[in-house]
Amino acid sequence: MNNVQLLSKPAAPSSTSKPIELYVFLDPLCRDTLKMQSILRKLQVQYDHYFTWRYVLGTKLASLNSLSRRTKGCLSGAELDITHPALPSIAIKAAELQGKKAAARYLLKLQEHAFLNTKDVTSYSALIQIAQEANLDVCEFKSDFGSKEAARAFQCDLYITREMEVDELPSIVFFNECIEDEGLKVSGTYSYDVYVRILEEMLNEELECQPVPSYDKLFQRYRVLTTKEVAEIYSISEQEAERELKKRMLQQKIERLCNNDLTLWRLK
Repeated sequence: MNNVQLLSKPAAPSSTSKPIELYVFLDPLCRDTLKMQSILRKLQVQYDHYFTWRYVLGTKLASLNSLSRRTKGCLSGAELDITHPALPSIAIKAAELQGKKAAARYLLKLQEHAFLNTKDVTSYSALIQIAQEANLDVCEFKSDFGSKEAARAFQCDLYITREMEVDELPSIVFFNECIEDEGLKVSGTYSYDVYVRILEEMLNEELECQPVPSYDKLFQRYRVLTTKEVAEIYSISEQEAERELKKRMLQQKIERLCNNDLTLWRLK
């Protein structure tokens, strides 16, 4: 396997009782992110008793300083709207200040609009609307969006990306519970089996797979899924997955959202 590298663990790792920690580097607006998130979700469904994870956000930027100058009036409450490729990542960090679940809801709603082309998610005004749709405290979100905390959180992600020399998004870095051991960086995306083998090798044991949840429980956990994700999680063809999903759509349990090249299924 190419694009694999050993790395040192960050100085302040998150505390966990699980033996493996994943740093998942991604650009939330990149289509390849969907493939990486599908892999991560299947790993969670089958093996999340072995690992914790955190997203590290990256965005291709010309200059964060230019963003700071342009957002000064907007984020302080003026009626000015702006667009910038860094704004979605800062918005996710602002949502994260309301908790990990709030950030997950926000990320899902943001990606839904981004990939279906229903909003310009690099727009400040659109990101505020998405906060409302994700059931966040919008007043708190606006305040956090313009705060030093959200900016620092995003800058911290960019710092970690540079320190680990992650130059391809998405990527995953695997760490075990021993801080002295080096982590394993896997740049780009590979087949699901590759990531399972990495977990087995790092744990030096055969993994115990959890039972696959029902469709209802799966959608309660993730709320929005693609046909391909469902097919991969249940190890069935995309045609079989679509038939099962249509049944649940007719039962009004889920709804279908689509454009010319993407179909999403969302819990009603």
